[in-house]
Amino acid sequence: MGKMRFTLSRRDFLKLCGAGALGLFLPTAEGFAPLSLLDGQQGRVTTPTLTIYDAPSFQANKVNTYWRDIVLPITGVTISDDEKAYNRVWYRIGEEGYAYSGNIQPVRTLLNEPQLEIPSQGLLAEVSVPYTDAHEQPSRESPVAYRLYYESTHWVEEAVVEDNGEEVWYRLWDDKWKQYYFAPAAHLRILAEEELSPLSPDVPNYRKSIEVRLSQQLVIAYEGTRPVFATRAATGARFSTGRYYTPLGSFMTYHKRPSRHMAAGDLASNGYDLPGVPWVLYITESGVSFHGTYWHNDFGRPRSHGCINLPTQAAKWLYRWTEPVVPPGERYAYEYYGTYVEIIE
Repeated sequence: MGKMRFTLSRRDFLKLCGAGALGLFLPTAEGFAPLSLLDGQQGRVTTPTLTIYDAPSFQANKVNTYWRDIVLPITGVTISDDEKAYNRVWYRIGEEGYAYSGNIQPVRTLLNEPQLEIPSQGLLAEVSVPYTDAHEQPSRESPVAYRLYYESTHWVEEAVVEDNGEEVWYRLWDDKWKQYYFAPAAHLRILAEEELSPLSPDVPNYRKSIEVRLSQQLVIAYEGTRPVFATRAATGARFSTGRYYTPLGSFMTYHKRPSRHMAAGDLASNGYDLPGVPWVLYITESGVSFHGTYWHNDFGRPRSHGCINLPTQAAKWLYRWTEPVVPPGERYAYEYYGTYVEIIE
């Protein structure tokens, strides 16, 4: 299913991304001016430590250090002067200084009215706060089972009111370990069916395709020969434990899940235990997939164990745009067809 190689200029890339996942945190095409931020924009530290500098450069003076999971105010976006850097985007942190964007997950704190009636098939929800702790029982005194992060997705199977009546909890199903845990209902947003509806349903599947350019760490979606979406990615890399390169060739998105707990034995986990990995599109039986990413924001260079890490909103766009369609309320779709994927150097 060859097509003419599309040359994507920086302006084209920004235009394609601007209305999608990357619009907020990429510079504009007009002079790389800082972008408008969402109200209450925050950033969660994803690395063991994060250094704040007095200018957007690793050579600038160090101002402060923060630790993993600390939440900071993002008050601006700018570009470093290092033209050789694969990611030149830096965030302004309050009035304190600048931090490298790859080590900060953009988040917000959005509280929700609990939904007490949950249908028997369950409802899909995403975490809408920087993080929340899931407990073994519906009580903050109960042991913590997992920490759940912003925009991770989870299946809600029941709403439970705490014995003292002060807090509503959602009972969440863990599809990896086949067990339940409980998270504060106010911290999870139930996804409406229209958020899961297919994109471009009038375009036949045979006219849709995805191109992954490993050398550019770029994913482009096409309708016919026309590119309609692009995003940066982080694909397979070489580690001290071996080579985990994303495979070259032709594939299809035959198996899709809106949520998946990935841990030991899953390519996406990178050795970590990752509940609620969102918007998963498998392309091989060995587990290579496109998926959303909440454990880093460092796109533009290889750093995975074979999977194609994407910004979460980009993964959600591809999930909705591709075949097979996963109906609302269904946990997955596994078919003998899918949207065509070509992975090239």
